Amino acid sequence: MSKVQLFVISGRSGSGKTVALRVLEDLGFYCIDNLPAMFLGKLIPLAKEHYPRLAVSIDIRTILYSTERDHAQISELYRQARHDPDIRSTIIYLDADDQVLVKRYSETRRLHPLSQKSMSLDEAIRAESEMLMRISSVADLRLDTTSMSVHALANQITTLVQGVPEKKLIIIFESFGFKDGIARDADFVFDSRFLPNPFWDRSLRNYTGLDQPVIDFFKQHPETDRFIDQIDSFLSCWLDSIEKSNRSYLTVAVGCTGGRHRSVYIAQSLHDRFIKRGIAAQVRHRSLMKEQP
Repeated sequence: MSKVQLFVISGRSGSGKTVALRVLEDLGFYCIDNLPAMFLGKLIPLAKEHYPRLAVSIDIRTILYSTERDHAQISELYRQARHDPDIRSTIIYLDADDQVLVKRYSETRRLHPLSQKSMSLDEAIRAESEMLMRISSVADLRLDTTSMSVHALANQITTLVQGVPEKKLIIIFESFGFKDGIARDADFVFDSRFLPNPFWDRSLRNYTGLDQPVIDFFKQHPETDRFIDQIDSFLSCWLDSIEKSNRSYLTVAVGCTGGRHRSVYIAQSLHDRFIKRGIAAQVRHRSLMKEQP
């Protein structure tokens, strides 16, 4: 009997579940799409014998054809998997803005699963969010794919999977711009808009928080490092408790107005600090990613 690495992929229709499952298959996982709820309990014991790398997609189609008893069984299986020493389980929930999902569905011209209940596409997408509430509430990681291309999502899933250490929490530091909307996939959100903004210095405007001229600007403003120290202290204080709750990922988002200077500098600084301590950490700069072709 071997230890099992189990990924459960869920989310609203059009959010990228098929892409995520395809990436996991390329990474050597045995993948099952739209697994009926009644089979999940039988699959996990089999995985210990035959499928040490397993990925399962559970979405609205599973919910539609399941009873309330099945739903309760799924929740219980999640709980058991998280506390099973032979299973390293991760639930990833994908989502996107309603209008983006409508656009993606319109482009593919596919029928939404809830459209069979005489709902419009808008109504179906909103209703789906409520019906998936049970699984989204227990997800280890939420990914907002609103502004992600197929390739960006594939790279994100690959990075997450390959960076999973045994029984350790991964902290994802994310910068974003409030102009693009608040980060929806974050566990903690910190607002840095009150800090000095290099945007108002024309010589710095075209740089980012990763560039040395902007870094030098922040070094002249000790309140920025003090803010970083306080976030660092808060996270360090609660890290053990969060890790003991069997979480696989913790997403910490830092926002500023445009997502190019303050939030980038702070998220990158936090990432570098935790890496130096030997803590598993990743960083992504959401607004900067949108600027890339």
